[in-house]
Amino acid sequence: MVRALGLVTGVAIFVASSIGCATSGARPRPFPTPASHPPNAVPSAGGAIERGVLATALELRGVPYRNGGTDPAGFDCSGFTQYVFAAHGVALPRETSEQFKRGHSVPRGRVQPGDLIFFTTTAPGASHVGIVVDADAFVHAPSSRGVVRVERFTSSYWATRLVGVRRVTN
Repeated sequence: MVRALGLVTGVAIFVASSIGCATSGARPRPFPTPASHPPNAVPSAGGAIERGVLATALELRGVPYRNGGTDPAGFDCSGFTQYVFAAHGVALPRETSEQFKRGHSVPRGRVQPGDLIFFTTTAPGASHVGIVVDADAFVHAPSSRGVVRVERFTSSYWATRLVGVRRVTN
């Protein structure tokens, strides 16, 4: 009985940890493994809140992914963005699809550090979110096998899944 309970618990933990962003419960297509990381410097574009948001987001690199995670013990994608923006007095909804309704739309060619960037990974529409670092990179909590990291949104994987960019201010 104890052995069976341990097996069931282990399977439940595995399943819970292999789910994608907490917004849908669906499993995302595999995220790419970054070959190299963009520079660590915080770009100077944007206002004080945007620079602060970006600095906080970059400080959290290496924090593990945790489905439903909303703190530095582990984040999912929308928990990460919600936590980072809250640290700078900007309240965001918990779910990616709701975050996609905040702020105003930004054309792809006008992204700035601190903008929210959205992708479709598990279902049509916005199902994954990150924070823009520069003209072609973003920081995010990618998947159950990852940690908060910086990737290029111009890569073939992310570019084909880009849904939109939103600028959120206080």
